[in-house]
Amino acid sequence: MWSLLSTLTVLCIQMLLVMCNPLQVLGVDGVNFSVHVENQTQVRDTMSRRHHRVYQLYSRTSGKHVQVVGPQLVVEADTFGSQVRIRGKETNFYLCMNRRGKLVGKKASNRSADCVFVEKVLENHYTALMSARYTGWYVGFTKRGRPRRGPHTLPNQQDVHFMKRFPPGEQPDLTTPFRFTTVSKRGKRVRATGPR
Repeated sequence: MWSLLSTLTVLCIQMLLVMCNPLQVLGVDGVNFSVHVENQTQVRDTMSRRHHRVYQLYSRTSGKHVQVVGPQLVVEADTFGSQVRIRGKETNFYLCMNRRGKLVGKKASNRSADCVFVEKVLENHYTALMSARYTGWYVGFTKRGRPRRGPHTLPNQQDVHFMKRFPPGEQPDLTTPFRFTTVSKRGKRVRATGPR
């Protein structure tokens, strides 16, 4: 009698755990984690350290580098994902997009949402910069190097394709051979014998 009662109790507890366990629910439903990643890229991350990169953006159509009154750009990322702010290294002006889709430069003291862009790596390995505030509006330049308005751009247009390049003089040293690391098993620790 006791064994039957204990078996029923264990089965009821297991059924309760299976029904209430969120991991089992996630595994059964086949949740798409890309939605979670998309939501996390839109949230500002105050805990992580800000990441600053210095490079040039080469425009595919104009054949020129993007300049914010100076050739070098500092790209600041302070989120989990790919939200960036682009600043001219010499002038400290940020590249921004106003409500009409026009590209403008703003002072560094202005922490506007107009200056935040989502960096997207496209299938052809080019980079596109989409406005975080105005979804679907991209940074783009014509063949003559003039900026295009955001509403007139699409991600598949060559006007919005950029290539990241290192500034002259800051090229990585590719002459040194790549060093592979080896993993070795850890041996026993040997205590030092000697005067204390």
